[in-house]
Amino acid sequence: MSVAQTQTGTPQVQQERRRRGLSDRAIISLFIWPTLILLIAWNVFPLFYSLFLSFTDYSAISRQAPTWVGVQNYIDILSSDRLWGYFSTTGRYTVVAVGFETILGFTLAMLIKEKFRGSGLITTLILIPMMLSPVVVGLFWKLMYNPTFGYFNYLLGFTDPTRAPDMLAGRFANQPVPDLALWSVVLVDIWMWTPFLMLLSLSGLKAIPEYLYEAAVIDRASSWFQFWRITLPQVMPLLLIGVLFRTIDALKSFDLVMGMTSGGPGDQTELIAVNLYRQAFLGQFRTGDASALAYIILIIIISVSNLLIRAINQGNTEG
Repeated sequence: MSVAQTQTGTPQVQQERRRRGLSDRAIISLFIWPTLILLIAWNVFPLFYSLFLSFTDYSAISRQAPTWVGVQNYIDILSSDRLWGYFSTTGRYTVVAVGFETILGFTLAMLIKEKFRGSGLITTLILIPMMLSPVVVGLFWKLMYNPTFGYFNYLLGFTDPTRAPDMLAGRFANQPVPDLALWSVVLVDIWMWTPFLMLLSLSGLKAIPEYLYEAAVIDRASSWFQFWRITLPQVMPLLLIGVLFRTIDALKSFDLVMGMTSGGPGDQTELIAVNLYRQAFLGQFRTGDASALAYIILIIIISVSNLLIRAINQGNTEG
């Protein structure tokens, strides 16, 4: 009897448990949807509210409601020579920094791709700058560039501070040098982010099948031919992805510049992200103008990213 009841009762118990319990799909929904709703609210609301503010005359510290001005903020920005100058500074910063980082990163990867004694230690040491906080890097190089006690001038052979370059002040022997401060910051950016491009290039080099080189050797192909027709095309997709990430990051560079120069001297290192921060917070609190400028920067970054993604896709198709 008891056995029979157990046998007949088991499906009922299981059915009852099914009624009381939650299905896997319900548990997944229970955990995911609240987080998803919170993330959407956290991201989408500021996005649309800042878009609304970009069409208004509004200051975050005023007690007045936003006043609708249409596209006037966008017209003011696009017709401002001063802001185009900041865009130009950001463009030069991005092109020079990412260009040198790509060349140096790929060259370093070619040098250390072969295993040798101490190669692991050297690779780790090269990667250290990338692991540091940009603010810490900025403060570190601010001390290194100091004309009185910094090591940078000492390594260049300058012992007299009055005749040495003051990199972050944009002066050499007390004479102003155009864009010296900008290139000083670019140099630090290159020092910090070249390991990132090196790491991606190294991954690409390690993934190249050895039989391609063996076939090239059998065909008596030169080293240059092997590099140009095998190595470079195989590494190029990963290298372009690294260039894409670094370009996006350089176009919105902020923390490194603020840590080193705060946009000075004058406006030599005033990148567009620094100017955006200045308009939004540093004493000006022009929230409407800053929102419009932020959307213009966003459109530029998306456009540049799409061009690079198209180049990556085209390279993959041809490959």
